[in-house]
Amino acid sequence: MKNAGARGGGIGGGAGHSMKRTARAVDAHLTRSLAGSPDELYRAARHLIIHGGKRLRPYMVIKSCQMLGGSVADARRAASAVEMVHNFTLLHDDIMDNDDVRHGVPTVHKRFGVPVAILAGDILFSKAYQTLAGRGGGRGGARPDAPKRGGQTHELVSRLASACVDVCEGQMLDIKMAEAKRLPSQKEYITMIGKKTAVLFDVSCAMGAVCAGAGASDVKNLSWFGRSLGIAFQITDDLIGVTGDASVTKKPVGNDIREGKKSLPILMAIKASSGTKHRRIISSAFGNSRASRSMLDSAVESVRELGVEEKARKMAMRHAERARGSLASYPNRRARKELEALLDFVVKRSV
Repeated sequence: MKNAGARGGGIGGGAGHSMKRTARAVDAHLTRSLAGSPDELYRAARHLIIHGGKRLRPYMVIKSCQMLGGSVADARRAASAVEMVHNFTLLHDDIMDNDDVRHGVPTVHKRFGVPVAILAGDILFSKAYQTLAGRGGGRGGARPDAPKRGGQTHELVSRLASACVDVCEGQMLDIKMAEAKRLPSQKEYITMIGKKTAVLFDVSCAMGAVCAGAGASDVKNLSWFGRSLGIAFQITDDLIGVTGDASVTKKPVGNDIREGKKSLPILMAIKASSGTKHRRIISSAFGNSRASRSMLDSAVESVRELGVEEKARKMAMRHAERARGSLASYPNRRARKELEALLDFVVKRSV
């Protein structure tokens, strides 16, 4: 299962324009931070960043900060740090999966070689914390229960470090899940994506709140918003991996079935197919590297006929609505509307 962000595409409407503005602000900071010698190391570290990505996590850092009264300047370094960590996870994920292409260009290890790619991932990870440590604190102390200015950097570093531990644990859960002969339960799947994917959404929003000088209850609310959004995002991403339009996703339809990925839509399909003609069709293609195009097309059609897309979308919607509830007590300002627009995009997107 790929990390969220593996597929391309953009966000329409006002949220899309807002995200592009935010991306420009973060990209300028990333470019300055990821420059140095030896030049090849930093070119490798920048490779995925300069060739794509929506900057979704930095966007959540900044919008969470703005919703609670902070500014782009308050959150820019934290936003850059989260994006560096995200790209670190993508780079190492590509090495583990031996993938050839991301964002339409060769992956870092294919372009620069595995040793340089590993070092590039390490420099991204290290630079993320160097970036946070260089931050003197934004609006810390603005509220009675907010961290003091001098403690804000400590809290940001602590939260991001804890998130990175969760990502590693989630990646290992995914590996063990793939190796196991049995199919995981939906609960096990949610636990895995909660660690591997949703935790970076969680920490992005929490760090944005910290950058605004928010108190503990606001940080908790934004953390819950991000986690629920992240789970909805990954469920949708996995659905697109099974039934997506190849002309849009740039990925062969049914590829996740052929690779035997134990994603939620596939688990739903296998369970729903019990006692039906669809069980044989799906089973013959699942995890079969030699599955023909017609076998895969038939398996995808079975998934659709079993109503899996509707079921998966509904589950993603439930998590999105939980996220929306976390924002209900805040004034209906522009930043809140933009975060809510992000929810709508996540559960409705097709790429």
